[in-house]
Amino acid sequence: MYTFVVRDENSTVYAEVAKILLASGQWKRLKRDNPKFNLMLGERNRLPFGRLGHEPGLVQLVNYYRGADKLCRKASLVKLIKTSPELTETCTWFPESYVIYPTNEKTPAMRARNGLPDLANAPRTDEREEFRSSFNKKKENEEGNVWIAKSSSGAKGEGILISSDATELLDFIDNQGQVHVIQKYLESPLLLEPGHRKFDIRSWVLVDNQYNIYLYREGVLRTSSEPYSDTNFQDMTSHLTNHCIQKEHSKNYGRYEEGNEMFFEEFNQYLVTSLNINLENSILCQIKEIIRVCLSCLEPAISTKYLPYHSFQLFGFDFMVDKNLKVWLIEVNGAPACAQKLYAELCKGIVDLAISSVFPLNEENHKPTEDNVFIKL
Repeated sequence: MYTFVVRDENSTVYAEVAKILLASGQWKRLKRDNPKFNLMLGERNRLPFGRLGHEPGLVQLVNYYRGADKLCRKASLVKLIKTSPELTETCTWFPESYVIYPTNEKTPAMRARNGLPDLANAPRTDEREEFRSSFNKKKENEEGNVWIAKSSSGAKGEGILISSDATELLDFIDNQGQVHVIQKYLESPLLLEPGHRKFDIRSWVLVDNQYNIYLYREGVLRTSSEPYSDTNFQDMTSHLTNHCIQKEHSKNYGRYEEGNEMFFEEFNQYLVTSLNINLENSILCQIKEIIRVCLSCLEPAISTKYLPYHSFQLFGFDFMVDKNLKVWLIEVNGAPACAQKLYAELCKGIVDLAISSVFPLNEENHKPTEDNVFIKL
């Protein structure tokens, strides 16, 4: 009999994982503060990593990697891509981005006087001058010059401004009072018809305790309900596909897809019919490579192979596709939610690949998930 504790009551994914463990008959749930556990399903930002792996005779596993926020916070992701040689040299799939600290913060940020060395060595390096320089150059060359400011720790569409005015973007960040990323806006996205609508793609990725990387076979398009406009950037329902924004502010929510979600099978049919291409060869092949490169780059910093405890983690990678079918990484979520109809299969896969590989279950009472639920990258 194995034991686990749950310290995050708000995670719907790990609530489902807990149900699967209990249903196996080989796991027992302990009170949240009991230290004698095999598995901790913890809250992402409140994990006692320093205390893990020190209970005599107990193998311990936790559902997050320490340091994974280097990939999952927007400002940290920008810094990682700019300062990691293996990413900088090959990265053509991340929009031009700059980390901006508000000028009214009590602790001032350093200017990036020496470019990348400053960004790599200083924990707080402001790139507003680099942004202004790039903005002005694009203006002189009459290039597309729309940018999006996003709060580094924001979610659900909060703390966002889209604008072609550099001063407006910087003033917005200063008034917000928290670090933001200014990122080149994808002005020519691939659009869904009918409706001439934007979408992004959420892919779920599982990294097990041996740092094997698995892509969940299903993915979802989060779609807009309103037509895309390249002249009006005030209407967020046209530009942001977050469920909360679409549901709350669009009168057309659910008109085209139930819950503004399109799954891969339907999307593949759409691509075949509309563009005479298939999803795997045109888009998924790019998604797989971006995921593999990002997580492989991070492995030396966060792997637990030589620590006294084990980790695994589910990530949500968010992508956009432009009109030329080029895939762009937008951000990475370290504690992703999941489409309702996918919970059972996804969470069963997590148990089989990430938990039962460390704590084997009696096969008489346990039927493993089909091998193709997750694809090893």
